[in-house]
Amino acid sequence: MLEKTIFEISSPGRTGVRYPDSDVPQAPGLPASLLRTELPLPELSELDVVRHFTNISKNNYFIDGGFYPLGSCTMKYNPKINEKAARLPGFALTHPLQPIETVQGNLAMIYELQNWLAEIGGFAGVSLQPAAGAQGELAGVMIIRAYHLDRGEPNRVKMLIPDSAHGTNPASSKMSGFEIVHLPTDEEGNVDMEALDAVCDENLAGLMLTNPNTLGLFEKHIVEVIRKVHESGGLVYGDGANMNALLGVARPGDLGIDVMHYNLHKTFSTPHGGGGPGSGPVLVNEKLLDFLPGPIVDIIEDGDEDIPPLYGFKMPEKTIGRLKAFYGNFGMMVRAYTYISMHGDEGLRKIAQHAVLNANYILARVKDVYHVPYDRLCMHEFVAEGHWNDAPEASALDIAKRLIDYNFHPPTNYFPLIVHEALMIEPTETENKQTLDEFVDALLKIAEEARTNPELLKEAPHNTTVRRMDEVKAAKDLVLCNC
Repeated sequence: MLEKTIFEISSPGRTGVRYPDSDVPQAPGLPASLLRTELPLPELSELDVVRHFTNISKNNYFIDGGFYPLGSCTMKYNPKINEKAARLPGFALTHPLQPIETVQGNLAMIYELQNWLAEIGGFAGVSLQPAAGAQGELAGVMIIRAYHLDRGEPNRVKMLIPDSAHGTNPASSKMSGFEIVHLPTDEEGNVDMEALDAVCDENLAGLMLTNPNTLGLFEKHIVEVIRKVHESGGLVYGDGANMNALLGVARPGDLGIDVMHYNLHKTFSTPHGGGGPGSGPVLVNEKLLDFLPGPIVDIIEDGDEDIPPLYGFKMPEKTIGRLKAFYGNFGMMVRAYTYISMHGDEGLRKIAQHAVLNANYILARVKDVYHVPYDRLCMHEFVAEGHWNDAPEASALDIAKRLIDYNFHPPTNYFPLIVHEALMIEPTETENKQTLDEFVDALLKIAEEARTNPELLKEAPHNTTVRRMDEVKAAKDLVLCNC
């Protein structure tokens, strides 16, 4: 049943707020030409309004209310202590234009977070300025371009992108002026080594490597891949969006990655839609420090045992410049700082261990029913096919829609493109075994329904306020206003 609009529940004479009589002289009224004789606003009590918007809010799916198995997006629970910390007056009420002397605590926090993130990733330095993962990715590619131009090698224009990489990688490379060369995936889900050998030459700028990749797999030959790129004079960009699987276990910088970004909001606290906004710090090794976007928080005056150091901003010597006004999304930095502080070294390692354990548990339970084309030990996520030869009418989209009837948010659909009818499933480390079992039971039940009653899937979801949309029509016939 559709929720009634506030106009439908309006009743003449109801009011939620009574204003006191004015105790100051009234200002001149609006000109008559600007006045309307009748303004059709609903008349409601405060309780009417509260109930209306509360009931509408329940139509949204949210992480505090249910499980999101969204592959690649890492929709995990955001601890409330992080939100409380970000709302402390000393953080929430400061302004980016205040004199640095008045925000030393904030700058000290940023400085320490920079050092922590560099240590976790195995890098020499970091800029927290990028405002999202995609912008951090763009920064990394721009750094590679600036490095080659600084060395007098404008011929290095080829950027290698595996077909198991994140979808924004080609856009970031193209925007930075590179020519995109796609690398195929081998039968085990790794970068095809023969294809890599064929394109490593004097025009190579770099390789954009997502590891674990979008199949949820760790690149088996990662050290060899990086070596081949380096021997050709190229640099390796690491897409760190999937660091949830590596925390405390492997440091990309130690593997030879030259530049990488974190999705700070994913790995270290606030997932997409969980309070946001995003944050995409970019990290580099020693030879790329001078190219980082700035400004970067640093110690500008040393302290001693009696006087603390003075923190301020510095711009790297060969910087690619600013990517955002001020210094990124500060609230996300506070959340991430709190998250890392609460977990510590061992806690971060357990995050990765539990994320990998949960994904492999689901994989083990469903792989005899759902075909998994790259059937290896996965990392934090895996990709299955939402299609069966003996149930040809069913699709990944149908499975996703039917999951809504079982009170689960659908997994990521149709990505990566190299898997037919892809279902990309990531449970994250925050879900318990009971939730995972309930989710798996729903998947297995849907697989049975696909064979015995395919129409049930085709018409799903059945118990939502709004039924299945015509998604093709929605994409082609846009309604962009309330005209």
